[in-house]
Amino acid sequence: MTEHNSDVLVTPDWVEEHLDHFQSDDPAYRLLEVNNPTVTAESEYTPYEEGHIPGATFFDWDEDLSDATQRDILNKEAFEELNSEAGITTDSTVVIYGGGRVPNWFALFAYWEYKYFGHEDVRVIDGGKGHWVENEYPHTTEEPAFSTQEYTAAGPYEAIRAYKSDVEQAIEGGVPLVDVRSPEEFTGEVIAPEGLQETAQRGGHIPGAKSVPTTSVLRDDGTFKQPEELRELYEDVGITEDQSVITYCRVGERSSIEWYVLHELLGFDDVENYDGSWTEWGNTIRAPIETGDAE
Repeated sequence: MTEHNSDVLVTPDWVEEHLDHFQSDDPAYRLLEVNNPTVTAESEYTPYEEGHIPGATFFDWDEDLSDATQRDILNKEAFEELNSEAGITTDSTVVIYGGGRVPNWFALFAYWEYKYFGHEDVRVIDGGKGHWVENEYPHTTEEPAFSTQEYTAAGPYEAIRAYKSDVEQAIEGGVPLVDVRSPEEFTGEVIAPEGLQETAQRGGHIPGAKSVPTTSVLRDDGTFKQPEELRELYEDVGITEDQSVITYCRVGERSSIEWYVLHELLGFDDVENYDGSWTEWGNTIRAPIETGDAE
């Protein structure tokens, strides 16, 4: 059982009870599987075409939710077009899930992007695809085809997004930075997780950042820890809800997981995701870095 708010985090049982809604052409409910097949560990990832939750539409994080030319998220017009073609409206309850080395790795980046463009009702399936499959919930290879809808995005809402200049100000002002990467990435021992492209020239972390790896916010089954456990995790590194916080990782996807934990599950008012992350910071000439363990 979870004590988290069901308006942002839903159980597999809740999804199973609503499968008829997700498979209907009525756009009131829409289900999205979001992954990046080119970088997701094969042993922990079942491709969409080999099985997915009934009614789920597939979005590729790299191809559908990102602008590869700009190395950025979609612009507003592209985001509107993507949702319109998927049969989604601004009034839809959008439920997202995915796999990955960390459950919901890319799904939570999609969640953050939806919030950036002002979508009101977005939720995530606790435990992601792995938890769904391991517990033998229904799956199918049939791909849905929904009627095109009209989607008009709001925002963008910059209050949940940090840029390099915001990070520079945070360092100067003592605003907490949460580095969600692995301990090896934090210390500078490696620049990227094993098997993934080294998108930066240097290893290390942003000065003053606290190391809270994404794996530490999850139970062994991939579901989120309870609120009191999560709150204690951040308090142990000196981060409390009366502070502004910036999260970052390598390219902004893992950091969206802890943006979600802090902002959506724990209710911190002022949390920003630095989606430029180490790819931008570690490639910037003269940007200060630290190596080694946290103090």
